[in-house]
Amino acid sequence: MDFIKTTEQESTHQDLEKMSINEVLIHINKEDQTVPVAVERAIPQIHALVSQIAEKLKSGGRLFYIGAGTSGRLGILDASECPPTYGVPEELVTGLIAGGDRAIRKAVENAEDDREQAWRDLSEYRISSQDVVVGIAASGTTPYVIGGLEACNKNGIITGCITCNEGSPLSRVAAYPIVAVVGPEFVTGSSRMKAGTAQKLILNMISTTTMIQLGRVKGNKMVDMQLSNDKLVDRGIRMLMDELGISRAAATELLQKHRNVRNAIQAGRALDNKS
Repeated sequence: MDFIKTTEQESTHQDLEKMSINEVLIHINKEDQTVPVAVERAIPQIHALVSQIAEKLKSGGRLFYIGAGTSGRLGILDASECPPTYGVPEELVTGLIAGGDRAIRKAVENAEDDREQAWRDLSEYRISSQDVVVGIAASGTTPYVIGGLEACNKNGIITGCITCNEGSPLSRVAAYPIVAVVGPEFVTGSSRMKAGTAQKLILNMISTTTMIQLGRVKGNKMVDMQLSNDKLVDRGIRMLMDELGISRAAATELLQKHRNVRNAIQAGRALDNKS
């Protein structure tokens, strides 16, 4: 089945090298403004996938992202930010990239063309039907990602994908496809631009919504965040001040004692109840 690969279509802008810096910036920005609209159209698909992810993670499962190049790096970025932001175990969300960790910084030649490698990579984590695997590929044609999802389907593992081409092979393989059609890039074929932005927005939506469903947010606060630097400690102190109506000194003492905003809030309320 043929499909139109809009991510590879020629840019609607010509003679980029003749544009002034300001013209380039303005045109890139105008193109970027179309991305949230494309993502909005995909919200029903995002909802369907997040519902599956949340259900599996609530039952002890894990979430895996697989991708190559920019797509793989975006998955790793989203996964790596879940533990410090929400205090979840590192193994709860994992990002895998074709070519391994070396490919995070440098391109690994032909790594994305191996249809079998993603399943080998996933197997190292003893993946099972408790888990969910989301393939990320702007083009929707990356063999590493397609092969990985095909193997997951055969092993009863829920699959989803994020792609930017309607009717792509990847979207036909995934049980829960997300397709955000952003159209041609400003620089022809440079899918790290609009397509990459769409993928990042969708990944934000997936992980944030899932963590809220898992109870990792209270009100609108990251009460389980890791207090790994002075900025985050200060944020935690301010959360306690707002939540408990106490002084900065009292909030600081509580946080130093409990080392976790959620636990400090519970302890502070327990003290109030006793008094």
